Amino acid sequence: MIDVSPKFNTLRYARAEGKVFAKPETIRMVGEKKIPKGDVCEVARAAGILAAKRTPDWIVFCHVIPIDWAEVSVSAEEDYLLISAEVRSVWKTGVEMEALSAVAAACLNAYDMMKPVDKSLSFGEIRVVEKKGGKSDYMDSFEKPIRSAVLVISDSTYAGTRKDKSGKIISEFLKSKQVDVAVYDILPDVPEQIKSRIVELADKEKIDLIITTGGTGLGPKDYTPETTAEIIDKDAPGIVEAIRKHGKDRTPFAMLSRELAGVRGKTLIINLPGSSRGAKESMEALFPGILHAFPMLWGGGH
Repeated sequence: MIDVSPKFNTLRYARAEGKVFAKPETIRMVGEKKIPKGDVCEVARAAGILAAKRTPDWIVFCHVIPIDWAEVSVSAEEDYLLISAEVRSVWKTGVEMEALSAVAAACLNAYDMMKPVDKSLSFGEIRVVEKKGGKSDYMDSFEKPIRSAVLVISDSTYAGTRKDKSGKIISEFLKSKQVDVAVYDILPDVPEQIKSRIVELADKEKIDLIITTGGTGLGPKDYTPETTAEIIDKDAPGIVEAIRKHGKDRTPFAMLSRELAGVRGKTLIINLPGSSRGAKESMEALFPGILHAFPMLWGGGH
């Protein structure tokens, strides 16, 4: 199976369709509920809904997901039944397979009920008509790459006694999202140096995104959030709420981190934890939604 644990929940939706082809007189019998086995439309509808909920039982690589809503409709055309299925879920993966499974099951059940009166039956044209949700729905594109700076805040790393891991993880993640890492610096846990460098990057170098890693815990030298708070024009609490929620779902220690995010001019500044795991999970929580901040900062609205 594909590991979806790094993903975040979004509202997922899919609609699929299929057709059961029959003689016109058979379709009329379905509409008049004269098929000997019973009401074809209602049985197909029920079978489709059940199949949507049981999709992982027979589609090998499908994840077990909470289906919030599934509906199947059957309409009679001149020489076929049009079967449509819709599925909705707030989850990490798409629901197109659930919608397709619903259509396939509804078609099979309709076929089974109609075959005693029509030997010409066939079904097919099963396809996904529409799907929504997931990262692709929330991607922003830019003519020029977003310019970013990664600041590693650590006395030991600055002194050369400890290798940086989190800063490199953040840098590689940014590059994978087509974000230019223009600056990578290592600074000591000294508030004035942190403050001075952030101000310089925002005001003089016009960096779009500054991400710090380290100094967000409860230790006696963890000053990064307080330092950042002194120089931002406005805070962005939703960003750190998303980071902490994502982290807390994976480790209870995430609640001990004191990330801060805010804006200085047109620069977005985000404090991340110093642990490599915390940095990685925080970046997973940030993208792709964080990119939408820049059109807003540039005056483009929502």
